[in-house]
Amino acid sequence: MYDKERGLYIAHCSNGALSITGKMANRHGLIAGATGTGKTVTLQVMAETFCQAGIPCFMADMKGDLSGISQAGKLSGFIEKRMPEFGIENPEFQSCPVRFFDVFGEQGHPMRATISQMGPQLLSRLLDLNETQNGVLNIVFRIADERGLLILDLKDLRAMLDYVSQHAKEYTTKYGNISTASVGAIQRALLQLENQGANQFFGEPSFDIFDLMQTEGGKGIMNVLAADKLMMQPKLYSTFLLWLLSELYSTLPEVGDMPLPKLVFFFDEAHMLFDGTSKALLDKIEQVIRLIRSKGVGIYFITQSPTDIPENILGQLGNRVQHALRAYTPKDQKAVKTAADTFRPNPAFKTDEAIMNLETGEALVSFLDEKGAPNIVERAKILFPLSQIGAITEGQRLDIIKQSRIYGKYDTPVDRESAFEVLMAEADRALQEQEQTEVEVPQPEAKAEKKKSGILAKVGKAILTAITSTLAAMLGTYVSDKVTGKKTKSRTSAKGRVVKNATSAATRTITKELTRDILGNLIK
Repeated sequence: MYDKERGLYIAHCSNGALSITGKMANRHGLIAGATGTGKTVTLQVMAETFCQAGIPCFMADMKGDLSGISQAGKLSGFIEKRMPEFGIENPEFQSCPVRFFDVFGEQGHPMRATISQMGPQLLSRLLDLNETQNGVLNIVFRIADERGLLILDLKDLRAMLDYVSQHAKEYTTKYGNISTASVGAIQRALLQLENQGANQFFGEPSFDIFDLMQTEGGKGIMNVLAADKLMMQPKLYSTFLLWLLSELYSTLPEVGDMPLPKLVFFFDEAHMLFDGTSKALLDKIEQVIRLIRSKGVGIYFITQSPTDIPENILGQLGNRVQHALRAYTPKDQKAVKTAADTFRPNPAFKTDEAIMNLETGEALVSFLDEKGAPNIVERAKILFPLSQIGAITEGQRLDIIKQSRIYGKYDTPVDRESAFEVLMAEADRALQEQEQTEVEVPQPEAKAEKKKSGILAKVGKAILTAITSTLAAMLGTYVSDKVTGKKTKSRTSAKGRVVKNATSAATRTITKELTRDILGNLIK
């Protein structure tokens, strides 16, 4: 809870209230602990405390439990037991203003990004591409930029990949080899991404990050992402949240250390962000986390063990809440020792032993002081939430969505002219030009048929001429014999002479035409 006296009041120990220093809240933090030790309730307590201070938050809701933050809490036996421990007599149960979001648009306002906004580096991680395939993807983005083609959704990227593959020879000398195998591998990875529902995420209208940084009635709005379905696609989940952080980092202005942060970002199941991450991308994540605090944004990771976070990033998480860890194996014991070593020791107890003996709702807590140095670790109990613990009904969720000020802003997808439409139009024009050329220019088959018809006509003419000449000669001989009374002896019948002369004429014509055709081709 938040008040002027205790500030961002999160937990209570034997020495009194434990609060996060307002101007140090953007120095990031960690909530760790085994399953069932109270991490989700701690997250809810922190979020509603920031909310009461007028700080908007973004958080992923893995099981639907965090949706209860939208409703006022109620007095229970558990809370009654805790009230004397915290010195609270009449808790003012209250709700937080909430906006529900969903990448798939089913349980909240849709959240979309364009392929161009995601960029080749994050997209390569999402598609799990190797170095060669990543290089080809970068070439595709470069060519699209040069041609002024927008890559907004998956069909745009598919069209660009097809175009680059068809024109690979034109670009190879400029950008390097573009193999068909690499393009095919990227296309297959895109198909898998489509099957996971990513085509609902990529597109327009793209999400405006300033919609996450609003207040209502003096309270910061709680932006709750429905992640129960998204969690089934861990690459998509982690890449989406990393994109969101990158957008915040690249868009927000420098503000330094403010009295209170502009936005607090809770990253649940944080180990997913780092699993299978390349060195280059890990360096990018570290850079964003290190510098985004100067933009007024605090990031709080939620995970089971501090060992899930790379050391370079773990060292930047100043505000820490460590719930119980179990040590059943040597690996678990090492994790407990590592977690204990991240705290500034308290002479009153052994940190590693305390971690294994914490009760549910109890934690080791260390926040940064006014100068940015970590306080000694305290064994403390986390406050109870003033909002509802547990999920709300579907009807309540729907009412909250419809009453939101951004209701309808992202609901209808927009498909404007982009790479797909431009390239398809170019392909249609090329096809029409080709068809027109085929009509105007005789094809080789047509020429051959025409040549064949010409030869047959000449042969027919030669045969007719031979028959006519033979019959005329025979008629002249017959008339002459009648006039002179001379009888001409002939061993060949009239019919035979006609056939013989016609055959000879046809043979000579065919031989002549074939010879001419052969000599003509040789000359060419």
